[in-house]
Amino acid sequence: MASIDLDKVLDKAWTDKNLPEILAAPVSALKGVSDRQGRLLEEAFGIKTVQDLADLKYAHWASALATLDTSSK
Repeated sequence: MASIDLDKVLDKAWTDKNLPEILAAPVSALKGVSDRQGRLLEEAFGIKTVQDLADLKYAHWASALATLDTSSK
């Protein structure tokens, strides 16, 4: 089972929440993502929640392309 240090990826107010609450949280719950950036993500891609961001097909495509890139390794 995968694990993650929630203190490193979430704003302090969200670290004690359960996973369903975190996934339903606004993107700004992620450490380093401001409310303004969250609004811009919603305007550009319709992303409102952490789950929406996780499901973003463009991020999946970019991650797959980066995984295939062996030149930087």
